[in-house]
Amino acid sequence: MKIDEDLGLDREDAFQTDDEENRAERVCCHVEDDTESDFTFPSRNSSNNCIGANNSKWPQSYRKSMDMLKGTTPQSLSFLKRSGATGSMGSSSCNNDEFSLGTPLIFYTILDEEVHTPILLTSEQSVSVNGSIPSEKQCSFTQALINGINVLSGIGLLTTPYAVKEGGWLSLTLLIIFGIIACYTGVLLKRCLESSPGLQTYPDIGQAAFGVAGRLMISVILYAELYAACVEYVIMMSDNLSMIFPTTNIHFAEIYLDAPQVFAIIGTLIILPTVWLRDLSLLSYISVGGVGASILMVLCLLWVGVDQVGFHRGGTAVNLANLPISVGIYSFCYAGHSIFPNIYSSMREPSLFPFVLIGSFMFCWTVCTGVAISGFLIFGDSVESQFTLNMPMKFLASKIAVCTVVIITVSKYALTLTPIALSLEELVSSTWFRSYGVSILIRTALVISTLVVAMTVPFFAFVMALAGSLLAMLITIIFPCACYLSILGDRLNKLQITACICIAVLGLVIACLGTYSSIIRIVGRLD
Repeated sequence: MKIDEDLGLDREDAFQTDDEENRAERVCCHVEDDTESDFTFPSRNSSNNCIGANNSKWPQSYRKSMDMLKGTTPQSLSFLKRSGATGSMGSSSCNNDEFSLGTPLIFYTILDEEVHTPILLTSEQSVSVNGSIPSEKQCSFTQALINGINVLSGIGLLTTPYAVKEGGWLSLTLLIIFGIIACYTGVLLKRCLESSPGLQTYPDIGQAAFGVAGRLMISVILYAELYAACVEYVIMMSDNLSMIFPTTNIHFAEIYLDAPQVFAIIGTLIILPTVWLRDLSLLSYISVGGVGASILMVLCLLWVGVDQVGFHRGGTAVNLANLPISVGIYSFCYAGHSIFPNIYSSMREPSLFPFVLIGSFMFCWTVCTGVAISGFLIFGDSVESQFTLNMPMKFLASKIAVCTVVIITVSKYALTLTPIALSLEELVSSTWFRSYGVSILIRTALVISTLVVAMTVPFFAFVMALAGSLLAMLITIIFPCACYLSILGDRLNKLQITACICIAVLGLVIACLGTYSSIIRIVGRLD
């Protein structure tokens, strides 16, 4: 049966108007009173799944904007252009096989089968008898694996030698332990997605588990994690450029700016126009090179070690006082769970997703462990927060590594900041929302704010440890377990429940210790 015959929906607009929102609320709240309808609500968690349109909108732009960060076949998005009749901004209208990003999570049951029914569908889209809705699943296993590796091939790689310096050689055992746990929690997210065909993103899982509050909480933390990454990009660019031009400074009146501060400002000015771009497809293709860039930096590090500096023994077995800093850095290395649900939802064969996780985490662990060992053996206790800062600039390999870092920073900054900008633009009233100037203002303000934070706390490793302990630990360890227990708790055995509780408690303890240690170290540096 066609959905518009039962619910009387308008199929022409990609986003809901006020009348459509009211109609959606009436359907959600009063459909059980319609004697001609075959739909009934499930009794379990109905308050979480049946949500009015006004409550489940934000963030509408999450899936489209996060899909750019996965890498493969990026879509051309006109971000700063009004789309649809309602004046909504963000990504363009969905394809015929994909429902609107603003679709509420409303579930009905047909013959005891749970069905996700979008309030708005594109033209000629209908719900079959078994309740299935066609969806766009284009990624092969190889593409999904590349996407997963690209997500995990982040800036945490640069800091792993410093983590060994802080926590000692035995801290590397935590890198593999956290890798195993993070891979397992990724599987938990998959099982949550499989619990209902309407779940496709991490905020969707949070909404299914804890209602609107869960969706909002997870979304805010995910965006905070992206914001912290943008701050790290600014710090990383300023540190590496100042290595090439160490004598640069500005002294005007009573103002003095050293090389890192000067290049933080210059780098931000270079990045700013990319944030204004309407079409980020080119940057998406460049960012796919994250895997190649990681391998290139590893080769440059080994080149310097073998041909120039050499390898030297040193270091301690374990340093318990600084171990929480190492834990925070290692956690940041595995911060990819915000995009894993998107990768799963885009796969042609979702059953292969666990193998995507295993392959991605094995690659990440291998590269991070190799860089941590090599970097510390080469530079010893003098290793900096980024190993590129230790590489002598007179060598070609050092220049290649630094230039690679700068290029990746420029290409990924806009892609990382855009989801935050789109989510804030959704909160602006429709009248202001249509203004191109307001969008520019929001994005410029975000960029300037990351510059201010980066210049205030220019401590790359400690900011990373703080983000890893506070944000990545929540997204990677704690929330997957909590959502899994909430959504599927009545179907789990005691062993599964105990494992999830133990992992969540462990993550909470580590998050508290790591956050406290990172803040103490940052405050100590500021003094």
